Amino acid sequence: MASFTNFATLSYNGGTINSNTVTGEIMETVTADKTAVTQEYGAGETLNYVVSLVNSGPAAVTGLTVTDDLGAYEVGGLTLYPLAYRADTLQLFIDGVLQPAPAVTAGPPLAVTGIDIPAGGSAVLVYETEVTAFAPLAPESVITNTAVVTGGGLSVPLSVSATVGTEDHAALSISKAVSPAVVAANGELTYSFEITNTGNTEAAAADAVVLSDTFDPILTGLSVSFNGQTWARGVNYSYDETTGEFVTLPGQITVPAAVYTQNADGTWAAEPGTAAVTISGTIKSQS
Repeated sequence: MASFTNFATLSYNGGTINSNTVTGEIMETVTADKTAVTQEYGAGETLNYVVSLVNSGPAAVTGLTVTDDLGAYEVGGLTLYPLAYRADTLQLFIDGVLQPAPAVTAGPPLAVTGIDIPAGGSAVLVYETEVTAFAPLAPESVITNTAVVTGGGLSVPLSVSATVGTEDHAALSISKAVSPAVVAANGELTYSFEITNTGNTEAAAADAVVLSDTFDPILTGLSVSFNGQTWARGVNYSYDETTGEFVTLPGQITVPAAVYTQNADGTWAAEPGTAAVTISGTIKSQS
């Protein structure tokens, strides 16, 4: 809604006098709303957005442009875009009916032009974006992207925003190595497990991380350590020398969160958190 002021001037006998000033407001017939379909994001994921326009006026509104800033923010004099428009994904619905694709400039920023809304009608834009390397991933980070509607005789631009937050959780992977690769029938083997966390929160005791393995060949006389600290059977893990089944007890394994830093070019880099389990034992005699 835009306000206006006005006054009149009266001239006579070479002089002038002003009237009182009146004020008023222009009520826009077009309203806008923006919605993020998904409320959380992670690296490289797809986010869908919906921009809804409603024309409550008695006449059609033509020539509207919707410009989406794709979450732009400033760092060190750089304009960074945490989102990128996914080509050919934009759909335009007028009064619920899918229309031919309008003119789209991918940007950034994203711009959609030539939108017409009939009297008493609506226009809905649906499109996909991809999370870029400029998106912050540390816990409680957010992306706020704003769409601005212009043209069509609007007295002032309409601005609508949607905010999504990071997926705050642990993301674990595991790798296994054996040494030596060639061993005598009654020799000693060492298995090394590295657990990596690329998520932005710690895998804590409450997450009940459990590592299990069935050793073949079966090992005896196990020596187990976690991050260099010796573990005790029955306290930190269980082991069946008959079957070779090894299982850590819930809550014994914790893995720190990844650490995020922003590079000079504005991209974000992650240093994963890691934890190590080392298990050594002698190959059980088959006799």
